[in-house]
Amino acid sequence: MTTLEFSYSLNQYSKTLKPFALRLTKDVDDANDLLQDTVLKAFTNRDKFSDGTNLKAWLYTIMKNTFITNYQRMVRRATFVDTTDNLHYINSGDVCIENGAQGGFTLEDIKACIENLDKVYKEPFMMHFSGYKYQEIAEKLDLPIGTVKNRIHIARKILKEDLKIYKVD
Repeated sequence: MTTLEFSYSLNQYSKTLKPFALRLTKDVDDANDLLQDTVLKAFTNRDKFSDGTNLKAWLYTIMKNTFITNYQRMVRRATFVDTTDNLHYINSGDVCIENGAQGGFTLEDIKACIENLDKVYKEPFMMHFSGYKYQEIAEKLDLPIGTVKNRIHIARKILKEDLKIYKVD
């Protein structure tokens, strides 16, 4: 493959690499940087690409490995060595340790909302939550499957409304 053909193919595949970079980095600017690094590495090492193999897979591999290398470098940079007698490694990033109280209150609120459901909604909902399939619930409660689905839907709707204070935007 000539340099011109390689450049053309690289340009074509770079459009499909961008969504993958965005999924890895979860940031538009970082994704653009990762894409640029990947294309640069691929072009610089084009002599290592074997004709007849999958260029797209080769580019995805370069991108994934570049992302992993950059991530590991960032983690190493954010870690420093404690030179006291114990020689502990401490992660220097902004660390926030939660005591779990909020999770406890949330769980109590969820349990209370479930307990406040009417029995006709609560029973099929809890069975579904426990892993029963709609058909199994319908057979156990001797109800039509449509009724079971409707009651579970209504229970979810009620719970969603009652617990809307916990909605994350």
